[in-house]
Amino acid sequence: MGSNRALVQISSIGAGVFLSICLAGTVATAAAKDQDTVASVVADQVRSQGFPCRNPSSAKRIAAESVPNQTAYLLRCEGTTYRVLLIPDQAAEVARVD
Repeated sequence: MGSNRALVQISSIGAGVFLSICLAGTVATAAAKDQDTVASVVADQVRSQGFPCRNPSSAKRIAAESVPNQTAYLLRCEGTTYRVLLIPDQAAEVARVD
């Protein structure tokens, strides 16, 4: 009887570990998709203001330059990088970074 209880506990622990691994993979995939979405949205804004941005690869938030209602990003496109400050209901401030 005692060995059955130990087996059930080990099985439960194993199932918990497996579930955690699966959940972590799902969260990582969702985060990657969110990053692609952010890069696409920021690139669309930059393009709408006349700046070229082919194949945006990432848009990383710049916490030190962001304030409430103004979010700064470092946008990497094929061949160029931009610092972009998104401001609601206004044109973004876009500067090419060399």
